Amino acid sequence: MEHTASPLKQPPFESSHLCVLAEPEKLVHHILKDMHATKKKKTRVILRMLPVSGTCKAFLEDMKQYAVTFFEPWFKSPKKGTFQIVYKARNNSHLSREEVIKELAGIVGHLNPENKVDLSHPEYTIMVEIIKNICCLSVVQDYVLFRKYNLQEVVKSKAEGQPETSHKNDGPGAKTPEAQRENQNERQDKTETASSDNHED
Repeated sequence: MEHTASPLKQPPFESSHLCVLAEPEKLVHHILKDMHATKKKKTRVILRMLPVSGTCKAFLEDMKQYAVTFFEPWFKSPKKGTFQIVYKARNNSHLSREEVIKELAGIVGHLNPENKVDLSHPEYTIMVEIIKNICCLSVVQDYVLFRKYNLQEVVKSKAEGQPETSHKNDGPGAKTPEAQRENQNERQDKTETASSDNHED
């Protein structure tokens, strides 16, 4: 008599976990808004949360073609708003920062001429993150209010976030070394944008 191995029984159901973030910029904004209001630190290891709403190849023509439709929900007429562009590149040397900013700002201006550049308190911040040959794009709100989406800084009180001044032997309004370093970092991180008014159609 031959013994045959009984076939393995297959479970009638399989469990799986699927998580889809349809609008990551809204999720991150909600988290930062809560932290800004409560001033409660909810993480010790995460420094910044940068949502990515769209990706394309990191070549100027591909970026321009993709940005036309990507920017529509925020900037296409009749919608309008003030904006700035934040650009950072990693492991990429073939793109020009100034050229990318100029072209993207021109696209925003073409969608609605009433869209204006504002580096102080923009309604929207266009985030361009270049990683090798991939371009990650997102449009976020309250970028300045939420301290460049820095989770460690957004929970600080207003007094803690302001640079201190020294009034001893340094003259009126002289800043401490910590405040000087903070101002230096802010100057290095300052975003350069090209006004859409100067774009040639």
